[in-house]
Amino acid sequence: MWVRGAAIRPVPRYAVLDGVALEHIERELANDSPGAREDLDCAFSRFESTQPQLADALSRVLSRPLDDTALALGYFLSISIWLAFERTFGVPRLREVSLDALKATEEAIRLEEELRAAHGDEPFDLDDVVSIEQPGVLAFVHEHVDAALEPAVREAHEGEIREVDVDDVHAVYRAIVLLTLCLSHAVLPVDGASRGSRELMA
Repeated sequence: MWVRGAAIRPVPRYAVLDGVALEHIERELANDSPGAREDLDCAFSRFESTQPQLADALSRVLSRPLDDTALALGYFLSISIWLAFERTFGVPRLREVSLDALKATEEAIRLEEELRAAHGDEPFDLDDVVSIEQPGVLAFVHEHVDAALEPAVREAHEGEIREVDVDDVHAVYRAIVLLTLCLSHAVLPVDGASRGSRELMA
């Protein structure tokens, strides 16, 4: 049985995100008050300033002429996951993702997909690999991807037509996988964060 990633590095146990953190953030984002919208704007600004390489990579995907459902899904998932990492690990444990780290993760995802495709007899794919590494995050992502697609499926059964571009949703999903893996490997262990702080203060 081949499940664990061959190209994707395992996520350290100390960097695995609890799905409860995402549930709390989801409830906060459902608040449409002026204060909540201002907090959300501040969160996006912090993301862009603290993780510029990741923010730029996501922007390249979300600035495409995407289906409205895919676009809304991309913004919601990206800010939810980043906020969960920020709140769970914070400074100094959550390092900035470098351009080299971003490119290496993109290449690992591409290679993992190629390896899985070359072994068509194996029932496991990239989704299974990432689900093992960050189960809480992937369960959250799947829940919202399914919810985004469900109305179109239901309306198709009822004889109405509502197209949701599956390719756009897949592009967003892949960007979210990249975000998740990059942030996972940017987390330092507690002792590593302490040592890094001492070095900065020296």
